[in-house]
Amino acid sequence: MDPDPQLPAWFVVALAALFGAVVGSFLNVCILRWGAEPKASVVSPPSRCPRCERALAWFENIPVLSWILLRGRCRGCGLAISAQYPLIELATALLWAFIAWRYGLSLAALQGVAFVTILLGIAMTDARAFIIPHEFTYGGLGIGLLLSLAQGPAGVIAALHGAIFGAGFLYLVGSVGTLLAGREAMGGGDVAMMAMVGAFLGWQGVLGTVFLGSVVGVALYIVGMLFRDRTSAPTATAAVAPVPEPVIAPLDGDEIAPIAIGADAARVDAEPTPEELRAAGYLPFGVSLAIAAAGLLLFVRPGGLAAWFADYALMLGL
Repeated sequence: MDPDPQLPAWFVVALAALFGAVVGSFLNVCILRWGAEPKASVVSPPSRCPRCERALAWFENIPVLSWILLRGRCRGCGLAISAQYPLIELATALLWAFIAWRYGLSLAALQGVAFVTILLGIAMTDARAFIIPHEFTYGGLGIGLLLSLAQGPAGVIAALHGAIFGAGFLYLVGSVGTLLAGREAMGGGDVAMMAMVGAFLGWQGVLGTVFLGSVVGVALYIVGMLFRDRTSAPTATAAVAPVPEPVIAPLDGDEIAPIAIGADAARVDAEPTPEELRAAGYLPFGVSLAIAAAGLLLFVRPGGLAAWFADYALMLGL
């Protein structure tokens, strides 16, 4: 870490963790509202209990701490509050702290916290509702390109090349998969996501993300198959399934958006919910891609993706 000489390293890390927790609280709102169908504003209405419809007071929105003090229950009616809230806040705080510790006060740190926050939102929304909201992908693409301006013309060109390559490469992979499988193999959200990844990590990062994402996806698939509920296998390739949210959420309720994950069904004759798909061992590819991209950012030194890719390409004989 190479922090500002006027600020102690521990202070920079602690401040990053604090801001990360606050951003994580807002990220929870984005995950729930952008993952609903129809989508809702992340600004209005304010957070409230879906059962008693009581608006939450400011002290009930303190990241992590409020959930602990409330013992995971609504202060008005006692409805259970999902553990997702403090876990996302804590995860974001830890990610921001790690990046601040590794990169200090730098452009790389700013790019890093923005990137991992968006990836966390994508992973959670895709795992929860089987969609990747364009608010995350297009918004992230814009942020990545905007931050590249600070690196001069070379940085902007690299970000643009990465974005174009990311979208084009995954679109090509998806098209080939669709031809081989006879059904849609890749959603538009995944393609837009890889454009965003390319803007942050460059074209080498796109290849690394797809490669590592495939490995992560296989590992998660095996784990999912081991724990799946074999009585809950879905019977359709697409569905729109409204699912009421049984915990405190920023919305009155929750609805699941259209799904594009398939079973081996001959026709669309049912509406599997995300819960049924998860019970059957299904996991969207966006989750694996997000984990892989975050891993590259966190554990490969800045500017080292080209060397990382070159080493593995040489090992594979490319």
